[in-house]
Amino acid sequence: MSTNAFGDEESESWNSSTDEIKVDPAKPASLTWQRTLSCLEKAPSEFTLRVLEMIHLAPVGYRLWRYVREEAAQGREAFINPFARHYVSSCHGVPLGGIGAGSIERNYKGEFQRFQLFPQVCESEPVLANQFSVFVSRSNGDKYSTVLCPRSPQVSKDSPATGIGSWDWNIEGHSSKYHALYPRAWTVYEGEPDPLLKIVCRQISPFIPHNYKESSFPVAVFTFTLFNLGKTHADVTLLFTWANSVGGVSGLTGHHYNSKIRMKDGVHGVVLHHKTAKGRCPVTFAIAAQETNGVHVSECPCFVIAGNSEGITAEHMWHEIKERGSFDHLDATETLVTSETGSSIGAAIAASVTIPPDAERTVTFSLAWACPEVNFISGKTYYRRYTKFYGTHGDDVANIAHDAILEHSHWESQIEAWQRRILEDKRLPDWYPITLFNELYFLNSGGTIWTDGSLPLHSLAGIGERKFSLDNYNSNINKTIGMSDQNDVSINILGRMASILEEIHTPIALTSAFGTNLLQKGEENIGQFLYLEGIEYPMFNTYDVHFYSSFALVMLFPKLELSIQRDFAAAVMMHDPSKRSLLHNGKWVSRKVIGAVPHDIGVDDPWFQVNAYNLYNTDRWKDLNPKFVLQSYRDFVATGDKSFARAIWPSVYVAMAFMEQFDKDGDGMIENEGFPDQTYDTWSVSGVSAYCGGLWVAALQAASALAHAVGDKSAEDYFWLKFLKAKKVYEKLWNGSYFNYDDSGGSTSSSIQADQLAGQWYARACGLSPIVEEDKARSALEKIYNFNVQKFRDGRRGAVNGMLPSGEVDMSSMQSREIWSGVTYALAASMIHEDMVEMAFETASGVHEAAWSENGFGYAFQTPEAWDTNGRYRSLTYMRPLAIWAIQWALLQPKHLKHESKPEITEAVLHRHHAQFTRIARSLKLPKEQGSISIIQTVYEYAWKMMGL
Repeated sequence: MSTNAFGDEESESWNSSTDEIKVDPAKPASLTWQRTLSCLEKAPSEFTLRVLEMIHLAPVGYRLWRYVREEAAQGREAFINPFARHYVSSCHGVPLGGIGAGSIERNYKGEFQRFQLFPQVCESEPVLANQFSVFVSRSNGDKYSTVLCPRSPQVSKDSPATGIGSWDWNIEGHSSKYHALYPRAWTVYEGEPDPLLKIVCRQISPFIPHNYKESSFPVAVFTFTLFNLGKTHADVTLLFTWANSVGGVSGLTGHHYNSKIRMKDGVHGVVLHHKTAKGRCPVTFAIAAQETNGVHVSECPCFVIAGNSEGITAEHMWHEIKERGSFDHLDATETLVTSETGSSIGAAIAASVTIPPDAERTVTFSLAWACPEVNFISGKTYYRRYTKFYGTHGDDVANIAHDAILEHSHWESQIEAWQRRILEDKRLPDWYPITLFNELYFLNSGGTIWTDGSLPLHSLAGIGERKFSLDNYNSNINKTIGMSDQNDVSINILGRMASILEEIHTPIALTSAFGTNLLQKGEENIGQFLYLEGIEYPMFNTYDVHFYSSFALVMLFPKLELSIQRDFAAAVMMHDPSKRSLLHNGKWVSRKVIGAVPHDIGVDDPWFQVNAYNLYNTDRWKDLNPKFVLQSYRDFVATGDKSFARAIWPSVYVAMAFMEQFDKDGDGMIENEGFPDQTYDTWSVSGVSAYCGGLWVAALQAASALAHAVGDKSAEDYFWLKFLKAKKVYEKLWNGSYFNYDDSGGSTSSSIQADQLAGQWYARACGLSPIVEEDKARSALEKIYNFNVQKFRDGRRGAVNGMLPSGEVDMSSMQSREIWSGVTYALAASMIHEDMVEMAFETASGVHEAAWSENGFGYAFQTPEAWDTNGRYRSLTYMRPLAIWAIQWALLQPKHLKHESKPEITEAVLHRHHAQFTRIARSLKLPKEQGSISIIQTVYEYAWKMMGL
């Protein structure tokens, strides 16, 4: 039993109930995100740099331009490409499918878009032939027909006379409404097209917390409930059309074909075989419907959407249903005919039913896709998680579609049980559950990949040429071996470091960030999980951001969160001396050194080539290692998994030792080095800082607690002593009402940072002792609320990252003047931990107002990393907003935890451990960065400093 922030008891987990909850698919959830289908789109505006920022970033921009061109020439994608243009729309909705098996979105108007079936590929524009349509014929002679989607201007522009432009697009959408509560959505068509027919389409995907099977399936189910409100019988046919396309121009590449399927349980459908271009894995789709008592299903296996391929046209197919109500009389050949280059084909399935007056009927469709292989540019190929249950052949997609129709009601029962308790909690503001669930869209639409956990199928020959070198570490290591027989983790680490040269000849998994190697005997390999920092920043598992978003995973899919942590634990022990040039100053540095937590797990060759990010040398970042330690302990607290704790403990120890080099004056506190060496990577910081300093203090305490959990008494006491020492230094940032940005004495050192208590927040979230006095924490949070929140747009747009004591926005950098949605959520979570619940929800509501409300900026289902003071976005569809689940974590955590007092520990007692720790730390010390800065760069930076900018 645990007491949450509201003071009552949480008696059972979300999925503990064994009773099946019967859910009416025609009834939307009690709280949903809503839009009418006729809702006018808002064109989101992208941020722009100020003139001074352009000047300041000009050298970086030039290097970035060259870097993007060089990467493109090699067939690779840069980790960031501000020169690329993206399709931007405010019309989005709940995406389809589970997680990690590819994603397709159906927007609130009914269009299928944002195809993400291959790594780093997002085809954002709608495929307009993919539609649901309805045909109604009444005994009194009334007839109606329409695509269930308002007509897009592109239909007339792109469609030939015999194509989809010939279909009836009669929906206006003024009376029809879309309801979204991820992973479900409902579209209610009120009297369109038939004034006496109400149609409800419920869409559901298998996103089921703590379920590691069905949640990986690439499938969605659409249940239509038809209410005949008239006095005459209504003959209704629902039509589901699907193009043989993976988005973009792929439908025109040719050599695609479709085939009819009929399976048991009355499930009929069509399989569409798509031969992809550019060496990508073939994709197979299945559209299916179930024939039940009173529902008749018929198929059109192929029709021509555009081009000169043989077969019936889209116009002919539509006319057949309109006139006959089914495809029973369609003269369609059973011979498989492949599409020609320049032509596109589709398939259709129709379900026909007669509805008596004042009666209702239901019809169920499913959409499944199979893209079993994940191919990376490096040449490595992985199988997706779902293939463990359905095999690796594309034709298995028919079975996925079939099973979904039969099993989806069970999924919905579990989803309903999970969501209902939060939806019905009247102490929560209405906007919160809606936004809480809908922000989870990113675990589907964030370019997610969930593998089966196996090693890659094959590699390029070059993988055997990978070099791992200890460089200047060798001499230091050899001197330390054998100097002590102390049986603790420090000796273990020294042994590992001495033998790493031998490991370069072992299987490739041992020279990578493959965390599966840390699984203990008998532990389940749940697979490995990747998700992008953002669609515009396509790096996998960006760790400084995952720090915020990981609360969603640890609460809903904790085994996936542990898998990510194991990968980063393995990455800590990696060393990759290959050189790369930094965009910041042109210097050449090693890709990754031992002891440093990587910025990301990679792009072109995840797990094997980490750190795709090269704006700065992230080996020198001050937040990554503390964040790894804090998340490791948080995940142990969440799961109680001691095998996990023991497996990652050596990496945690090394990560802490690595940071010792950044304590320049030996006072126990790390110092920032005068550049943006943390997640705010355009906002420079020097000396002791509120953000990184607080994370470091909290990490020292977490390391001590984790050492206790694994039974390393010496390390437990040592890190506790360092925690107390660093905590005293951190207090020096206190200015009477909040913690200064840093102690450099610069013009913005007194800036009020919204994220200044990140360390305090995580300490609280981990159940640790607060790192600052409670009255100071509350004072700082009140200051942030009064300045960063309330002094900007009346608190209705989130928290500005930096505010000056004068009450003006800190304009010293691009990021100081931005509002970060995920940081605002994290700030609210921190407030809840300090019993400031009302203030927390008022703060977080600003993100809802800006991103999700009808009066906001049109960012629903694409919440950006940031918007500026004018509401202009930077980086749509971003990872960090998942931090809203940190609020939920704070609400459910025990309100008051008892913290055990530590006995007095003297430095004399720990002298020997200190000697071992410092030897390891010295061995991990970074070499001086190689390479030189150009004369032009030197003159530029000198001039910039002389100008005082």
